[in-house]
Amino acid sequence: MEDAFAVRGVPRDECIPLRWGRETELAISAVQALDPFLKDGRPVTYRSGFLPQPVVRFTGERDRNGDLLDGYLTSFVNISRVQPIQSISEYAEALDDWLYVLSRLGFHARHVSLYGQLKVWHRRQISGVTLMFRHLNLDIGDLVLLWNTQNPQRMAVDLGTGLERLAWARTLRPWDELIHDALAGAAPPRTLDALRTATLLLGHGIMPAARGAGGAARRVLAMIPSESIRLGVSVAIRSSYEFWTTVAPLTVPWPAIAASIEHEVTRR
Repeated sequence: MEDAFAVRGVPRDECIPLRWGRETELAISAVQALDPFLKDGRPVTYRSGFLPQPVVRFTGERDRNGDLLDGYLTSFVNISRVQPIQSISEYAEALDDWLYVLSRLGFHARHVSLYGQLKVWHRRQISGVTLMFRHLNLDIGDLVLLWNTQNPQRMAVDLGTGLERLAWARTLRPWDELIHDALAGAAPPRTLDALRTATLLLGHGIMPAARGAGGAARRVLAMIPSESIRLGVSVAIRSSYEFWTTVAPLTVPWPAIAASIEHEVTRR
């Protein structure tokens, strides 16, 4: 798994805080780093450039039983290039640069296609155009042109993909094996997904609470069956901890995370 998910040469302090608290309680995309520039009309950004951003989302597609479909996770690493731009040509250059990156990862440009509509969407202060890109028949990300609706000269590009989905397209391994490695099959995928997400949240000091970011932690912990705790979850937590810390440091050590998860689940 380490080879498939290796992130090298990226400063470990580049991520925006997981506890976001601005419009969303948690960070859901690296593009939120552009909020001051795009939404507030300020000539600054929280971060800019290439960002590997751990995020938590509850919007993944699920089957009729409520299980996440292959390619979706509650928590994952949002790999993005987010930056202000001066012209449309820079938007096209971002795609050209991305094709070069993909080629270095082993993806042939002839297997990469772009699709979508040039229809402008509007969300509060922001307008944009989104194009999707896929490798063969697998969607692997999008390329978004953004601008402030009131000041269209304030433009930015957001080219994003999921690190795990990118690794899936590159390796063609079964999804559960790719994500959970030796733990695949040791517990239901939804349990492993919950443990992985709980490790990220509690590792950032986000403890379960009635509302706010803590509400997300409580929701995730509710997905972990008590019998999993009786069997032990330390191996899964340590594995998830090692993965998350390749992207950004966690402030809480994994034994403390394991103890907190066991305490919260067993007292239900």
